Amino acid sequence: MKNIKEYYKIAGDILTNEHFLELKNDIHHGTNKYDHCKRVSYLSYKLAKIFKADTKEVIRAGLLHDFFFGQRTDKDENSYLNHPKTSSENAKKYFNITEKEAKSIETHMFHHVIVKKVLPFVNVKEKAKLKEHKPKSKEGAIICLADFLVSVYEFERFKLS
Repeated sequence: MKNIKEYYKIAGDILTNEHFLELKNDIHHGTNKYDHCKRVSYLSYKLAKIFKADTKEVIRAGLLHDFFFGQRTDKDENSYLNHPKTSSENAKKYFNITEKEAKSIETHMFHHVIVKKVLPFVNVKEKAKLKEHKPKSKEGAIICLADFLVSVYEFERFKLS
């Protein structure tokens, strides 16, 4: 119960923000972006406790990592490798995020960059640079890992339903 209270104390302003609530209208991994971001944020929070990372940063950056409007195929800025920058810009516009939180948002798709390096035929149009997309902090790596794990969970959950 203590963890839930701590989580909502840090996340409350984002979870109730009118712009963030718009994410409930966007489908993402078979669910909506609001729920996806909340799952990533909460898992990041739990991982941050284990790895002694900054819980406030991972909660906020985890919530805002997919803070873009529309689908990935709607616009170039929403694509797999561009949406982290779009999400970071939106987070700066609507919330008082730190530079470290912005970097964590911007590098959360590192797992996709690795996939592209191993399987170059995935998303051929997008260019992936390991150095550019690599998380710069422990918190950024946690968000990347949590996003990957939650995405696998969501894909499998909705595939089996």
